[in-house]
Amino acid sequence: MGKKALSLLAVLIVLVCAMTGCGGTPQGSGGVPEDAALKITGNVTNEVGWTEEDVRAMDTIDAESTNKDGETKTYTGVPIGALLELAGVGADATTLTYVADDDYTADVALSDVQACGDCIVSFRNQGGFSIVMPGFPGNVQVKGVVEIQIK
Repeated sequence: MGKKALSLLAVLIVLVCAMTGCGGTPQGSGGVPEDAALKITGNVTNEVGWTEEDVRAMDTIDAESTNKDGETKTYTGVPIGALLELAGVGADATTLTYVADDDYTADVALSDVQACGDCIVSFRNQGGFSIVMPGFPGNVQVKGVVEIQIK
């Protein structure tokens, strides 16, 4: 083969790899990466998942929340509403269930979360994520969240 043919072949191989995702993150069912640190599943148009690096690279906001001891802290994270938009919440969905890495779960009304502009998936110093929902009860401030189920 000539130089041009080899160059064309190399370009085609790169394009095929890019289009099929070879060499990328292994995909689980529904297009959720097997190594997803956070995923949204259930009554959605598109089940999605992200690595921690993917989530940290998204647009963030700061949210202030007061804990049970009366201390107000500022947290940085991705708005939950933005993540829900990426998944495409089903029209008949009514509830979110936050699932933590220790299997703790907490339910919250979808409409309450959608109305909350400063509810975020915050970044933890030790890695992973927590749910920060200013003004909501402590039981929905889930530490170590790994999944948001839409019901």
